[in-house]
Amino acid sequence: MKRKILSALLCVAMTATMLAGCGGGSGDNADDKKAETTDDAAGDEAAGDDAAGDEAADDAAGDEAAGDDAAGGNKLTVWCWDPAFNIFSMEEAGKVYQADHSDLSVEVTETPWDDIQTKLTTAATSGDLSTLPDIILVQDNAFQKNVISYPEAFLDLTDSGIDLKQFSEAKTAYSVVEGKNYGVPFDNGAAIAAYRTDILEQAGMTIDDFTDITWDEYLEKGKTVLEKTGKPLLSCQAGESDVIMMMMQSCGASLFDDEGKPALVGNDALKKVMETYAGLKEAGVLVEVNDWDQYISTMTTETVAGTINGCWIMASIKTAEDQSGKWAITNLPKLVGVDNASNYSNNGGSSWAITSNCQNVELAKDFLKSTFAGSVELYENIISCGALATYLPAGDSDVYAKGDDFFGGDAVSAKIVEFAGKTPSNNTGVYYYEARDAVATAMQNIVSGSSVDDELQLAQETIESQMQ
Repeated sequence: MKRKILSALLCVAMTATMLAGCGGGSGDNADDKKAETTDDAAGDEAAGDDAAGDEAADDAAGDEAAGDDAAGGNKLTVWCWDPAFNIFSMEEAGKVYQADHSDLSVEVTETPWDDIQTKLTTAATSGDLSTLPDIILVQDNAFQKNVISYPEAFLDLTDSGIDLKQFSEAKTAYSVVEGKNYGVPFDNGAAIAAYRTDILEQAGMTIDDFTDITWDEYLEKGKTVLEKTGKPLLSCQAGESDVIMMMMQSCGASLFDDEGKPALVGNDALKKVMETYAGLKEAGVLVEVNDWDQYISTMTTETVAGTINGCWIMASIKTAEDQSGKWAITNLPKLVGVDNASNYSNNGGSSWAITSNCQNVELAKDFLKSTFAGSVELYENIISCGALATYLPAGDSDVYAKGDDFFGGDAVSAKIVEFAGKTPSNNTGVYYYEARDAVATAMQNIVSGSSVDDELQLAQETIESQMQ
């Protein structure tokens, strides 16, 4: 739901030209609303005076797609959510592919993520996969869970010819199970630290003072900012574990061991994270709020000096148009005394999967290979709605190199792709969301005075009970 709200807010804040490109819309439309990408315009341009020439061109395009004799013809069906973000991006991919394959038709059915999960579960448990489309969008943190639980529903893309080495390693890892890859990465959830440069200036600091730092340094600098400006550096939602999980991934740590068993007790990285979070809260450098709207309000009403989240948070920041030029982004603080600690992490994102019910497997593979896994042009086209790539070649494009006036003229898009390429991977497993919830509860008890060790023991027992 956060993604829906954020992308809708972004498109509201954009110019009329960008809105026309995105097609507007809201992420909360009815489930069965359909948006079809057709090729009338491309067909008209490609058409010659001779009908036979048209037919020959169509046949050639179909042969390139390697799917004319398949049951699905040259049509691909897709489930994803959010018209202004995911659906728009898939439709743009259809247009890019149609440039060389004019008879392709991409039919996108708007389907909220929760509904995709329910329908996937129902199809797999009933043994009837015929209800699934050719391609679905899957949230990254739920990808491994679904492949492990319902392996028969997903197509193995390991030997598909799709070059997954062109993506951030951490991003690709979300859709890898037992060494096999089942997904094509899509949007970028690389974490950023965003700061109000004018507030930092009041405290005698610049964005450089917060680049490549540790969490210990962040705490001390935050105390100075709070003392001189009265503003905390960071806000987050009480009862949520986003900041905790970003800290964990920044050092490649997990809540599970390699066998998928809960590993909270004796987890040195997690204990350090919990202690760090509690220290920030106690010092007033971090302030907790009750809900998502209040969290966004802390930034747009200038009650905090910054935030740390997935790069998609910039969409909400930019709704405060009067703050243009007053923000800058850099990398995250890193943990002290933890193995493999880095200044890079991730929060959010999703990847495309081909289902076992795909009616034209070769076409689906070639489509994803040529668009989301092979087209810088596509990523340049969809940047208008805030869809940033983890496709590394896109980071070198002129569009990504363009400065953003809101963020002080910095080439933030290219910077974020660079961050994604440096983000460590981690193990999510089947019970990732249950573990997140247990850790969030433990964190609330810890900031209220409970023992870190006792709360981690209780959280582990909670997860183990749910798994049984």
